[in-house]
Amino acid sequence: MSPEAENMVREALKLSREDRAFLAEKLLASLDFEEPFDLSDEWKQEIARRRREVEAGAVELIPGETVLKEAAARLRR
Repeated sequence: MSPEAENMVREALKLSREDRAFLAEKLLASLDFEEPFDLSDEWKQEIARRRREVEAGAVELIPGETVLKEAAARLRR
């Protein structure tokens, strides 16, 4: 790892949990995913099953922000 990257990591780790999550999301989104990747048949089936549940209204959708807040609160306990 370059000294510049090491410095950035040290500085990033000083950020709040929410800011680190935001930064991680942006960094991951910036990666080049031009090469296609294959999902296993099991994951394809799981994705299809979950989509059917959502479309049928069989599950309650919870906003990601709410999930993250609840998870952070549980971790603090």
